[in-house]
Amino acid sequence: MGADLFAHKAAGYEQEKRRIDVVTHIAEEIVDSVSLNQDMHLMDFGSGTGLLLERIATKVGKITAVDVSSAMNTQLEEKRSSLPCELELMPVDLAEIMPQVCFDGVISSMTLHHIENLPVVLSRLYTLTVDKGFLVLADLELEDGSFHDEPDGVFHHGFDRRKIVKLVTMAGFRDVKLNRIHAVPKNGREYPVFLLIARK
Repeated sequence: MGADLFAHKAAGYEQEKRRIDVVTHIAEEIVDSVSLNQDMHLMDFGSGTGLLLERIATKVGKITAVDVSSAMNTQLEEKRSSLPCELELMPVDLAEIMPQVCFDGVISSMTLHHIENLPVVLSRLYTLTVDKGFLVLADLELEDGSFHDEPDGVFHHGFDRRKIVKLVTMAGFRDVKLNRIHAVPKNGREYPVFLLIARK
């Protein structure tokens, strides 16, 4: 899987208020937009330190955290005992490994721009979602590359709204809806964040 590009960030990852604000907005929108219940098993794709999943954990029975960063997974492991749902850590690259399990839904926060081969990964997310299950993706709208201070591991400078909808549709998902839900203030600018919801 290569070098852990988040190794130097993991310990202080949750100390940035701007990051917490973004994830909090995303989690609130997910809870308001998707019907969740205690029988559900979700995947948090690109789970990092668990900022998103810990805000969803009271609503579902189990969350599988998928992330390639061992440093991020270590931070998340320390939260296990405080989470109100069952947690499984799955340190795999979905572009390379296909888990043998299906999920009632997939949630993801600010991960897509780190995925080089999006068509392959979206297709695999489709396969890993149960019939009538959901996909919820949050990420940056198209920007000029100024958002990230470090370019390593950034394969997309946000996304054109029409293009990401097309990619998700081509992967097989239906009823795709995309809305702008937040804007990240940084460098004297605001970077819009979208939430995309789709069904299998």
